Amino acid sequence: MFARTERLTLRPAWPEDAGALAAAIGQDMVSRMLSRVPHPYGESDAAAWIAQPRGAEEPRFVILAHDGPQPVLVGGIAISPEADGPNLGYWLAPDAWGRGYATEAGRAVIAMARHALPLRRLNAWHFADNPASGKVLRKLGFRPTGETMSRRSAARATPAPSIGYALDLAEEDRAPLPIAA
Repeated sequence: MFARTERLTLRPAWPEDAGALAAAIGQDMVSRMLSRVPHPYGESDAAAWIAQPRGAEEPRFVILAHDGPQPVLVGGIAISPEADGPNLGYWLAPDAWGRGYATEAGRAVIAMARHALPLRRLNAWHFADNPASGKVLRKLGFRPTGETMSRRSAARATPAPSIGYALDLAEEDRAPLPIAA
């Protein structure tokens, strides 16, 4: 799967993305907000992640911005299986913060979830010390569940509180997906 928005391309990561991926996630400001990445994060970690198989119902993309002459890898977004159901997760490199990329990419992935995947609900969460991520989730239509949990991040010395969200993808909320012939 691929998606193109006004300013972004969402596509699977390719082996040649490993260097840019490692440089972006390897920054402490990014990796401390992620629960699944090793720390420190290097090019071999990125190559291993890129090589992982993914299921048809597990969209996993790098986010490329088209604001300049060449597309630049600015983040990642995915729906991944969790014990409590499918979970939307995303990250952006610090240079891309505050530009609306997470919201734009999130809208595209949520549209895929609504129209191309057999999902009825998406979960999400953010570390409590990352309120900007909560703002993105609310813009995307997620509602706080009232659940606060302790999450680990390899880049943090101790587990930290996180805030849970959910988005209902109920059938009655689905608008027809416009297609071109």
